[in-house]
Amino acid sequence: MIALAGVPSGKSTGSHEARELRDEDGRGVTRAIAAVDGEISSMLVGREWSSPEEIDAALIALDGTPDKGRLGSNSMLGVSMAAWRLFAMEEGVELWRYLANKTGYTPRMPRIFSNVINGGVHANMRLPFQEYMLIAAADTVRESFDELYKLFTDLRHTLEQETRAMVPMGDEGGYSPTFDTIDKPFEILSGLIKGHPHFSLAIDAAASELFENGAYHILGKTYSRDELLVVYRGLAARYPLESIEDPFAEDDTQGFAAITEALGGTRLIVGDDLTVTNKTRIQSAIEAKLANALLVKPNQIGTISETLEAIRLAREARWEIIVSHRSGETKDTFIADLAYGIGAYGLKAGGLTQQERLEKYERLIEIERQISR
Repeated sequence: MIALAGVPSGKSTGSHEARELRDEDGRGVTRAIAAVDGEISSMLVGREWSSPEEIDAALIALDGTPDKGRLGSNSMLGVSMAAWRLFAMEEGVELWRYLANKTGYTPRMPRIFSNVINGGVHANMRLPFQEYMLIAAADTVRESFDELYKLFTDLRHTLEQETRAMVPMGDEGGYSPTFDTIDKPFEILSGLIKGHPHFSLAIDAAASELFENGAYHILGKTYSRDELLVVYRGLAARYPLESIEDPFAEDDTQGFAAITEALGGTRLIVGDDLTVTNKTRIQSAIEAKLANALLVKPNQIGTISETLEAIRLAREARWEIIVSHRSGETKDTFIADLAYGIGAYGLKAGGLTQQERLEKYERLIEIERQISR
């Protein structure tokens, strides 16, 4: 049997993430490939392995650093993902079923978090927030996807009318217009989903990118922590905004605590750069009540075993789980199986124009067909 895996890479990364192994130019990955073909291969070949967890533990020990800085999280994750796939294949079950059996979670279809407007570093800062998303929660994934596709097409026409120009695309497959007010994208998206009861809005503020010299900078204005909280509270009051990811900079724990206290009873406050799929940071965030939802990105931590441990901690704290792609994606669909297998609240896989993102949604539709037979 042969199991393959493709590892994504993030453009907007938290400083606390596990480290990728890159070449000296910061772009190539020949060193990572050499690590897999060399040290990692030498460790794996010729031994009997009883479980993917055993392989993950051996990878962590072989690297020997707290941040995967020697072998690289990208080198390690590719091997880890392939190992989990291979063990599922050997048992003759779908990957999602294997993950569900291992964790004891009840599988369920996640809501689709689809990136429809890009800003931040994914769109040369044409808009302040990094992602403006539609959350689709129709009765089936197929219905959600079909409705999303229609809305995404309608959005293009609306944006072209608003800007009177062709609208460029961002890194993650969403449109990337320029507006001079914080509210304008929310006004457009709220109008777009009017009459669609299964839809709501989400943002990834990626506020670490907005933070400099102790303040937040948005559209030429400077905001204190308290002033930015007022902005979020206003947006939540005016629009069907269900989820706010990384509303403050990754180490602004006071900001996260304040918004979770203010809005956490009715909105998802999602940790990404704050938590980086790292059990130590997640535990600290749980204890300090800094969020109520976790964004899960396996390449932030380096192995699937550690990813599942992060999910376990968040679930025990009654946090919601949103499994996520990265800006530099591959066609690998592991995260779709992961989201369904562990019963995640949502799957965030990008826009509808790039094949590497469509693959994830199509995998969910395939799983839906499997379970309905």
